[in-house]
Amino acid sequence: MFVVHHFRTGSDLKYFIVLFCILLLLIPFTVSCFLEEHFTADFYQKFSAVYGKEAEVRAKNWETFLVENSGNDDWNKINKINDFINKSVIYETDLSLWDKEDYWASPAETLGRGRGDCEDFAIAKYFSLLALGIPEGKLRLMYVRQLQIDEPHMVLIYFENKKAIPLVLDNFNPRILPANKRPDLKPIYSFNGSGLWMSKAKGLGKKVKNSSGVSAWTKLLQRIEQVEMNVPASKKDR
Repeated sequence: MFVVHHFRTGSDLKYFIVLFCILLLLIPFTVSCFLEEHFTADFYQKFSAVYGKEAEVRAKNWETFLVENSGNDDWNKINKINDFINKSVIYETDLSLWDKEDYWASPAETLGRGRGDCEDFAIAKYFSLLALGIPEGKLRLMYVRQLQIDEPHMVLIYFENKKAIPLVLDNFNPRILPANKRPDLKPIYSFNGSGLWMSKAKGLGKKVKNSSGVSAWTKLLQRIEQVEMNVPASKKDR
């Protein structure tokens, strides 16, 4: 479930951006460096201990996917990661999965559980594409209203260039389409590590100055930085 997070002070935005800059230093944007830094023996040992052997297979499939697709062009990268995450993760609400109304899982947590809600699908795609070398400026996480079911929803959008209508990567509709071909989505706001945009037509929007960060996003970055792998105690054996 997506909960709208209120923006408080300008200092929150500075904190939000600083955290993301730290993350950029921790996650070099080449696949070889990413694999060397993250898919270590210690990572797999911890991952398997927390999520089990079946989950370890998902993580190794993710590693293999990144290696095999590192040389592709952007179009192939976004199509393949959209398909990979959609097929690797089963939809489940935060309340059912994490015993919380709203929880943004890291890619490791999402693939560890093999389950997640719309935010978790979008976040896993976002960080996977960063690891594949897609520039951050081409990607935004976008909060929308899914009009077919009349519920809040999150997708990932990709800009081929600054003037292009963004492409939508979605778990609800797995087909990648331009934002103007998705009348079922009403854009609200979008963001990445560089800023937050209040959205208008076609998912473009206007960048917001002096706004605070999204609290769930800052918490997510902290967990990634600390290599946290969470799972509710009541759900460990599922």
